[in-house]
Amino acid sequence: MSEKNIEKDPSKLLKEIEKLHPSDIAHSLKKISKKKPDDFIFVLKNLPDDTLGDVILELPEKLREFAYNELSIEKLTEAVDELESDDQTDILQEIEEVNEDKAKEIFDGLEEDDQEEINWLKRYEEREAGAYMQTELFSANINETISHSIEELRIAKEEKELENIHQVYIVDDNKKLVASILLEDLIIFDYKKTYKQLIDEYEPNRFRPYKVNDDEYIKDVTKQFEKYDLSVVAVVDYKNVLMGRITSDDVLDVIEDSATEQMYQLAGVDDDFEHDSLVTTAKKRAMWLFLNLGTAILASIVIGFFDQTIQAYVALAILMPIVASMGGNAGTQTLAVMVRQMALGEIDFENSKDAIKKEVFISLFNGVLFAFLIGIIAYFWFSIPLLGVVIGLSMIINLFSAGFFGASIPLILKKYDIDPAVGSTVLLTTVTDIVGFFSFLMLAKLILL
Repeated sequence: MSEKNIEKDPSKLLKEIEKLHPSDIAHSLKKISKKKPDDFIFVLKNLPDDTLGDVILELPEKLREFAYNELSIEKLTEAVDELESDDQTDILQEIEEVNEDKAKEIFDGLEEDDQEEINWLKRYEEREAGAYMQTELFSANINETISHSIEELRIAKEEKELENIHQVYIVDDNKKLVASILLEDLIIFDYKKTYKQLIDEYEPNRFRPYKVNDDEYIKDVTKQFEKYDLSVVAVVDYKNVLMGRITSDDVLDVIEDSATEQMYQLAGVDDDFEHDSLVTTAKKRAMWLFLNLGTAILASIVIGFFDQTIQAYVALAILMPIVASMGGNAGTQTLAVMVRQMALGEIDFENSKDAIKKEVFISLFNGVLFAFLIGIIAYFWFSIPLLGVVIGLSMIINLFSAGFFGASIPLILKKYDIDPAVGSTVLLTTVTDIVGFFSFLMLAKLILL
């Protein structure tokens, strides 16, 4: 059955539920919601409890809020009960924002163990690693035999208490993390041995666990996932007590959210614009446009200083936008590279000298290249040899400033705890416009008049 037919017929979608992944179901539901909201809720109400929670989490924020309002407390309680602890916490916090009383009733309907885990996870701030961990994991005491722990894993899997298990975390009697062993390695060892005997047989680093502290910034955690190509990492407290684990799916969400936020901020757009009203969105964008208007006026004032020069050579008015545009584009390229490297933690203010030198060299190289090209074009276009010299020199100056300031501005903003993705673009555009217009018109005044 084609996806198109499923999207048109909610009954057919429900018949195919067992064959579909939650993200595929959510994709179909998004299409259904645009045509018939009632059918959207009909499908949700008839989804199996062990699927509903995962599907809701895959929906856009507006549809999740709609679902929270329309689904019964009993249905939502069953759905939340089937989720892992981190997802349970996320979905309950979202329901609290929509309907606090409903969230409380759902929470009260959960088992006591689930309630304790949710309360534990809710104490973390959004930026902390603990807010993204799940408490469900496979652990074993260092004095246990391998066979005993594997039997416990078998029981847990049968009772559907654990999912996506790839390793066993070894802890001591105080629950402190000692080691981590992949299941694919575990199956080749002697099951009669204890984990202590096994660990003692190998070099100290053989079973060294990858771990992060529960209060560590989640952005720093994502860098570890990228650096070491991890699928999961253990979370410990300040005493090295094992608290939980963070899996790659949560890290991918963090990376995607961070990249989306930076992209919107570089464009001067609030990342909540999809959920705001038209008037609110228009006001937020108007603030950035108002700031841009101010910088444009500054550039116009610079041009006004050379009105007599422009009157003497009309060709200057035709060529001016080329210099400013090339500088703006070159600066944006540098800015994008720098902001990305800063986000990845590859450079900061202290070790930025080489990065700035590299960007300035690239800009100068391109400046000379395009200065030669536009100089020839200007000469043949207007038959004024010195005009080619003027625009060529201006091109070099402006691309140099684009490279230097494109690399420096985000670093300076970061040093003063200002998000470089927010203010860099406006500041850089101001610099390249003013430098471009001023250098071009001043050189024209000195050389041509």
